[in-house]
Amino acid sequence: MLMSRSRCSFLTRSVPAGLAAWGALAGLAIGVAALAGVGPEASKGSSPGGNSPACDPSSGPKGKDADSSMPLTLPSVTDTEPKNYPGLHQVVAYAEGLYSGSAPDDAEGYRTLRALGIRTIISVDGAIPDVATAKSLGMRYVHLPIGYNGMDHQRTLEIARAVRDLPGPTYIHCHHGKHRSAGATAAAAVTLGKGTKEAMLDRMKVSGTAANYTGLFKCVQVATIASQAELDKASNQFPETWKTHGLIKSMVEMDEVFDHLKLIEKAGWIAPSDHPDLVPVAEAGRIRDLLRNLLDDERVKAKPAEFRDWLRADSETASKIEEALARVDASKGEKPDTRKLSEKFGELAASCKACHTKYRD
Repeated sequence: MLMSRSRCSFLTRSVPAGLAAWGALAGLAIGVAALAGVGPEASKGSSPGGNSPACDPSSGPKGKDADSSMPLTLPSVTDTEPKNYPGLHQVVAYAEGLYSGSAPDDAEGYRTLRALGIRTIISVDGAIPDVATAKSLGMRYVHLPIGYNGMDHQRTLEIARAVRDLPGPTYIHCHHGKHRSAGATAAAAVTLGKGTKEAMLDRMKVSGTAANYTGLFKCVQVATIASQAELDKASNQFPETWKTHGLIKSMVEMDEVFDHLKLIEKAGWIAPSDHPDLVPVAEAGRIRDLLRNLLDDERVKAKPAEFRDWLRADSETASKIEEALARVDASKGEKPDTRKLSEKFGELAASCKACHTKYRD
């Protein structure tokens, strides 16, 4: 039975999302990305060093709740809560050999994936994946970004074919592992006949997919089992990186910086003790510059005036945060005004959330 040709509320052109206040800035990202495009990079991925077997799990990192003498084990489709591992979060099983979760945290996350026996990683996030680290551990990387609005029929087939054709087990991730990766994994599972719509929608709830991401749920609701012939027509290029426009790359960077600022805020608007490399004023400046530079982007100039006004206002708010931090002279024992800084940071979050609400769907 062929998959329905009706499109889910789609966007294969998107950017990732961030943390709690993240949702706010990610909103701005989605607003822009909803009107922007992405295209495949010329260089395509090649299989890393053949299909090397998974490493001995006992030599890999241990799970949070695992006995140090026991190997890591993959989640079960009967689990009612996500699992967290060293460097991996929100890991949920959707079918045998098919898992969804967060992007790996540095090398530790990739070592955990290898210890779990994962052989193929599919990123549906906008950020460029760490292909080199995955390759060094014998894993294949495929980069097929989707948006918070979901994906079109073709992208669903591309992801499903990658799951079908490449060595498993397969791990699909976005940024935090709650929304886009859940939707993509669920839709691919239905398309491949690995689970019913009802079961996959339930797995999305286990992942923590927010109910207001209606486009992601709809992609699963309209999915049907695709024939092998239809899957064969989908691209088998399986790119390691999917080249995004400069505008989207800027949004991806803002998501990262916003995460940094959350850590800084938690530390009292100073460099966190566990991240001394983060300079508060520099991170605020990065946000300001990214927002300001977007106003000069030709694609943004073509957007509605209200959208550009939002960018302009957010740039001014970020500038005030930067200026407030720049005025603090730590050498004189001065301390940042945490209340005012958090107030401005909250304003930035609220503005981005408003943009998210209006332009995401």
